[in-house]
Amino acid sequence: MSNTEIDSNQSSQDSSGQPSQTERKPLSRSLFVGLAAAAVVLGIVIYSGIHQRAVAASNLGAATERAAIATVNVIEPKSGAGLEEIVLPGTTQAFIDTPIFARTSGYLKQWYFDIGAHVQQGQLLAVIETPELDQQLSQAQANLKTAQANEKLAEITATRWQNLLKTDSVSKQETDQAVQDLSARQATVESMIADVQRLEQLQSYEKVYAPFSGVITARNTDIGALINAGAGGSQGMATVPQELFHMAAVNRLRIFVSVPEVDSEAAQNGAKVPLSLDEFPGEKFEGTIVRNSDAIDLNSRTLNVEVDIDNHDGRIRPGAYVFVHLKLPDNSKKATSSLIIPANTLLFRSEGLSVGVVRGDHAELVPITIGRDYGSTVEVINGLKPTDQVIVNPSDSLTTGTPVRIDAPTAGGSK
Repeated sequence: MSNTEIDSNQSSQDSSGQPSQTERKPLSRSLFVGLAAAAVVLGIVIYSGIHQRAVAASNLGAATERAAIATVNVIEPKSGAGLEEIVLPGTTQAFIDTPIFARTSGYLKQWYFDIGAHVQQGQLLAVIETPELDQQLSQAQANLKTAQANEKLAEITATRWQNLLKTDSVSKQETDQAVQDLSARQATVESMIADVQRLEQLQSYEKVYAPFSGVITARNTDIGALINAGAGGSQGMATVPQELFHMAAVNRLRIFVSVPEVDSEAAQNGAKVPLSLDEFPGEKFEGTIVRNSDAIDLNSRTLNVEVDIDNHDGRIRPGAYVFVHLKLPDNSKKATSSLIIPANTLLFRSEGLSVGVVRGDHAELVPITIGRDYGSTVEVINGLKPTDQVIVNPSDSLTTGTPVRIDAPTAGGSK
């Protein structure tokens, strides 16, 4: 066999069997490149994931640090120099306010006025039917007539015995007995007269009259109701007062105001004071300080002051919420040095009254001394400066050194 045939056979064998070395080399190179590319892509994916997690952790840490810093609203104190009055709340009361009770027992026969009715003093409000009392009075009057007849007979007998005694026709003892019998009969008559008068007085209570001019604010009975004198309830049980009507004199009203001790000089008897009500926005009424307790209440440290107001037109109702405007005495030095802050900035701690003030990037608790209390605001006479940024609605856990961040400063008031 020649060399040419051998090579031909070898070539044929290679083509029918394993690939040649020439073809194997490009295949290995492509496989390596693919694996390398896959490794690079995998590395990029791993790096990207690790990087994203690192960035997220960093952002979370920054957000956590920002959240740990409390965001607060602040106000700047206002000067108290412009305040010339204090406004204090009060409640109107009828000048006379009283329940109307029955003074005799029976059944309600008729009533003539209901709630809201204006009545004059002496007007008939109701009539009570008292059959038992009427019978008792009739019996007492009959007993009185019997006693008077016996008294007349005893008087005639005593006179006759006294005349007979002058002629010694009867004994002194018999005459004295006749005279004493007359005295006893006279005493019996006087007792009977008192009993009749008592029953007549009780009978007069069958008619219930208005004790003063005013308005009926309540009616607690009706026709046919059993009326017990001064009390109600069933027999054998504890009784409570049985109120037929309730009346109030509304032509003049009282207003009681608790004035802080520091402002007690503003409550001078006879002073005219403006009054305002939410029911009449923009309208002022005039009242007069008529009296005060002349003593400071130990619990509230206030002076109880009575303000009276003429209400002949009946516009103001008893029980209405009213604001009393008291003019403060002139004290320019105190007014110049005082500051006004909202009441929702105060912190009540065991160490005393304080407020939170922003100093730089942290809070600081500053003890203060207050003067007047205006309700929604208070006067600070010591502890604050006009440039301080006072925290509004501070947290109970606020302490000195707490990191804070100002949200939006609001000059002169809360946000």
